[in-house]
Amino acid sequence: MMLRTSASRVLDDSDRDEALALLDSDPVANVFVASRVRTVGLNQARLGGQMWGFGPRGGLVSLCYAGANLVPVNAGPEAVHAFADRARKQGRRCSSIVGPADAVSLLWERLEPHWGRARAIRWAQPVMAISQKSPVPPDPLVRRVRPEEFDIVLPACVAMFTEEVGVSPNLGDGGALYRTRVSELIRIGRSYARIEDGRVVFKAEIGAVTPFACQVQGVWVDPELRGQGFAVAGMAAVVEAALSCFAPVVSLYVNDFNTPARAVYRKVGFHEVDTFMSVLF
Repeated sequence: MMLRTSASRVLDDSDRDEALALLDSDPVANVFVASRVRTVGLNQARLGGQMWGFGPRGGLVSLCYAGANLVPVNAGPEAVHAFADRARKQGRRCSSIVGPADAVSLLWERLEPHWGRARAIRWAQPVMAISQKSPVPPDPLVRRVRPEEFDIVLPACVAMFTEEVGVSPNLGDGGALYRTRVSELIRIGRSYARIEDGRVVFKAEIGAVTPFACQVQGVWVDPELRGQGFAVAGMAAVVEAALSCFAPVVSLYVNDFNTPARAVYRKVGFHEVDTFMSVLF
């Protein structure tokens, strides 16, 4: 029997255990949302948005994180329709829709007539994972970024974001939220880089962590130094650090058209496990 769209509801901390059980059923695909829930719970103020559930209490089928990003979780067609209905009524508050390609594609099909054109659509983003040290020797000069190196690393982070997303993170609030996020990742030891004479050669961050998986983001090599092997050795070092410090599986997702990056990750030892899609506003 088809569940009605009214089966979607806003979750709270009383739903935390059930939500985490659903999230942990696919720890790689759901690492971002699961990391948020484990860190702050489902209270809207702490979560920075709402968590929508599809299915009754005790029978939760799907989730959708509705914050800075709209992220469907384990969402089949009925759940997607319910989440799209709620998102349409609420109006767009997110800067992107991201998640498993089938769910995001259907969600965007429902929302586009109401939200208007997207700035960019990344139709296929392979999700890649690795659960053992890379066969490639790690770069011994890649290490955790120290708090006093924030001003050195920040321009590289801004350059990476602008190149990847197509807009500067300094737009809107002048970059305040982005600087806070970069600073926080450095503070908690999840920012890694090779820095030579005050210059960032390579950098990457561990953006999300659960006991089962972690997700690498922000991989970047100085454009003048690309093609010299810094990305492969640097990622091998990040994988080794992540496996020893954070989680048994290291994941990331990459645009399908970014052939050089995909080649780097395959050489490091990553393999494709899923496909994401992103709609950017």
